[in-house]
Amino acid sequence: MAPTVRGTGEVTVKVNPVACEAYGYCAELLPELVTLDEWGYPVVDGRPVPDRLVDLAVAAARRCPRRALLVETAPPPSPRRR
Repeated sequence: MAPTVRGTGEVTVKVNPVACEAYGYCAELLPELVTLDEWGYPVVDGRPVPDRLVDLAVAAARRCPRRALLVETAPPPSPRRR
């Protein structure tokens, strides 16, 4: 089971184009966030991953044979000082 990264800040999915070899597993496992271009390479739009899909995104990244799908977490915003 993939660990969750919820509650730690904004989660996004990115693709390392150098490592990717267009296997397409990411699009099969995470079609809500990953589409394939005309050559079979993944395309992601960089929007934050909805909470309900975070665990699936982590699982898809772990199953990528080339480890080209990356799940990144931004630090939560710091409170503003007055």
